[in-house]
Amino acid sequence: MTDNSGFLDDAALLAGVGRYMDRIDAPPPGLVDRVQFALALDDLDVEVARWERADALTGVRSTVDQGTITFTVSDLTVMVNLTKIGRQHRIDGWLVPAGPHRVEVRVADHGSVGTTADDGGRFVLEDVPAGTTQIVVHIGSDDARRTIVTPTVVL
Repeated sequence: MTDNSGFLDDAALLAGVGRYMDRIDAPPPGLVDRVQFALALDDLDVEVARWERADALTGVRSTVDQGTITFTVSDLTVMVNLTKIGRQHRIDGWLVPAGPHRVEVRVADHGSVGTTADDGGRFVLEDVPAGTTQIVVHIGSDDARRTIVTPTVVL
């Protein structure tokens, strides 16, 4: 629509810009599903870790077959090494400071699987399916538990 001056009104102009952006830089497939997955934590009282180092990762739109990723939040570092084995992945991880903390790996459309890190902070999860993935670390006892979650990674 145009106004009396012959110019497009704001709504028509913004709609045109939206169509142009969808054509030249459309959102990646599955973005909405990945965002919903990241927000769907049972316990909303979580601390979100941040990427510290991502060897061989090139950006938020990429997928990961293998490599080492380090996440940090205040006083915890989570380092994971990802290895693709056929259609599955193996996750070798280390927590610093070390301790027998509960570690859970959530994979969209596949549920979650968990383990407990050993006294040295090491944990291993095998046969992790491909998909949008988060690592959740539970520190402390039930009455004083902290929950840390990593950003999503697409395996």
